Amino acid sequence: MRLLHLIWLLIGLPVLAQNGKEPVRVTDLTQIRSIGPLAVSPDGNRVVYSVTSIEPDKKEDEYQYLNQLWLAELSGKTPPLLLTSKENANQPAWSPDGKQIAFVRTIDGKPQIFLLPLSGGEPIQLTSFRYGATNPQFHPNGKQLLFSCSVNLKDLQKDSLLNGGRPTPPWPSERPNFPDGIPSVKADPNGDLNQIRAYLEKNANDQKATIIHRLNFQDEANINPTLSFNHYFLTDLSPDAKPQPVTHGYFRFNNASFLPNGDIILIAQLDSTTHPDRTRGNQIGRINTEGKWTPLLQEPQIQYSNLRLSPSGKSMAFLRAPEEGLQIAELCMATVDNPTAIKTYVIDRNKSNLRWSTDEKFIFFTAQSNGAAPIYRTDLNTNKILPLTKGETGISQLEVLAKQLVYVQTDIESPFELYRSEINGEKAQRLTELNNNWLVNKKISRPEKHIFYNELNQPIEYWVMKPTFYEEGKKYPLLLEIHGGPSSMWGPGEASMWHEYQYFCSQGYGVVYSNPRGSGGYGLEFLKSNRNDWGTGPTRDVLTALDRTIKEGWADTTKLLVTGGSYAGYLVAWILSHDNRFAAACSQRGVYDLATFFGEGNAWRLIPNYFDGYPWQEPTRSVLQRESPITYVENITTPYIIFHGDNDRRTGFVQSEMLYRSLKVLGRPVEYVRHPNATHEITRSGANRQRIDQLLRTYEFFERWIQTKTK
Repeated sequence: MRLLHLIWLLIGLPVLAQNGKEPVRVTDLTQIRSIGPLAVSPDGNRVVYSVTSIEPDKKEDEYQYLNQLWLAELSGKTPPLLLTSKENANQPAWSPDGKQIAFVRTIDGKPQIFLLPLSGGEPIQLTSFRYGATNPQFHPNGKQLLFSCSVNLKDLQKDSLLNGGRPTPPWPSERPNFPDGIPSVKADPNGDLNQIRAYLEKNANDQKATIIHRLNFQDEANINPTLSFNHYFLTDLSPDAKPQPVTHGYFRFNNASFLPNGDIILIAQLDSTTHPDRTRGNQIGRINTEGKWTPLLQEPQIQYSNLRLSPSGKSMAFLRAPEEGLQIAELCMATVDNPTAIKTYVIDRNKSNLRWSTDEKFIFFTAQSNGAAPIYRTDLNTNKILPLTKGETGISQLEVLAKQLVYVQTDIESPFELYRSEINGEKAQRLTELNNNWLVNKKISRPEKHIFYNELNQPIEYWVMKPTFYEEGKKYPLLLEIHGGPSSMWGPGEASMWHEYQYFCSQGYGVVYSNPRGSGGYGLEFLKSNRNDWGTGPTRDVLTALDRTIKEGWADTTKLLVTGGSYAGYLVAWILSHDNRFAAACSQRGVYDLATFFGEGNAWRLIPNYFDGYPWQEPTRSVLQRESPITYVENITTPYIIFHGDNDRRTGFVQSEMLYRSLKVLGRPVEYVRHPNATHEITRSGANRQRIDQLLRTYEFFERWIQTKTK
């Protein structure tokens, strides 16, 4: 501990901006430590938070993610203390008396809850539940703990406690004309019809066949024919206690919070007439201590989210939006006793992290806005909404105390750090130095913000990063980075791109990125402005940002490069089929044929949301063909590297196979890279060797072609 204090004093807080001389290396990706869920102690003096680090695994020649809990004094006078040091730990929750912390750790492949006494000693495993246990939350009496778990349909049908003795779901079966209640008979492929059905069922159970009759049959990594349902259980604080179900039925529940008397307010999908895949609407309700459900808010085709109870339990804040379409959810407040008298507070931004002030006069939240993600405060009396944090930073976690805010911030100096400030956002103090040990000697490139107005008179913001070791008078390669979504938003506070930008700048590239029409963070009309126009309009915006950067005079126009993932993979392909200025290009996990994407990707709702219909309908069918890059594949001559994960079900990998094969038949300079077992999240939370591999392969491919330009 003395050593920790010494290091703390030597480091000092805050650390000055990086003035080192070392470049950011590709393997520095494994040095980044990030902060996940955090929780403030009941007395408001301490905060426990989860830190994700990346550790080498010599046995596998790989890197593994490690989640650990840390404890910090909000005074900032002492160094943070590591609470868990052996195995992963996440999702911390304080007991009401502040004497112990519940957290989640994976045991035998399932998440389970542990209790950590702060007086000393090892964590105690509280649950060994067959469904697993996540999201712990102490009962107000301090003697019980609420947790949630995911239960698949087959298990739910067998669990009479959860399904109330009804093994058949209440909504109509989506298996056409298949009889209910098949008798239990011996499986026999040569038997009668029931025996044949038993034989076929055995094949499915033995994974010889996958039977799909769901609408949403893809998860992020696999074909998934099985529905799952989130339920809540209460358990006493003893490892021998048997968890008791709080919620029941073939329904999904989330956002549960305790009222002071032990009743629970939560969001539920309780439509008993419609298959769960076919509705996204839900309701807010109350479960009393006897398990009785009372609906509080239920509106047709409305989706509620981010439910947050006030400290007294008298009021609730939540977001409300139509269940379908491109929308920005409303910020709402209502009392528990009179829930239908809803008050709304208008801000044209996507909101999250709703939190109450202790006096219940304000609601705080974070929202993407103009390349940043500030903390906002809503005055419930005046309806005024004000941003509290300034600058181009990103806030990813937030807790509100009586006189201070606690939050996680990303800025250009560090991808993740824990901060506290006064309740008005002033006098911010940095509480951690998670990334200082490797950043202190690094030289980083700092983005410069610019703006122009497109032909729709929309403000298009973009950022330019010069090469890290830039010298006046020299010419440099310039890389156009494009964001996905298409409703994502980038800025200097975007943690997921922090390392990639700095890596390319350290390699001698300039980087330019922008938020074209359709991006989040600029309001609903801006968000909708790429409907039926995924290609031409956004292309005009990102290329204008590129052109304006070129006019600064330091970019080598023979060495222009472009890269992007997901929707941006799409836009790269679109640009290449309409423009030949780039020396080389990269698309990652993109969409290239929109009609195919409708069937292949689990993000299929983007088709009706953006193109007003389905592939078999006119005019949607013609629009999808017009807006698909594969339609113009013959025009692509730029050297092109295409990435996709083998298990990417969000966009679907057939998209990239089709684009690659087409270009290969055409004899174009194309390379195709597939990463085994990788999902759509490869660059954010995937296997770290694959993350490094993709970044290095992109750089190597670019270098092949820009070096050719030099010769």
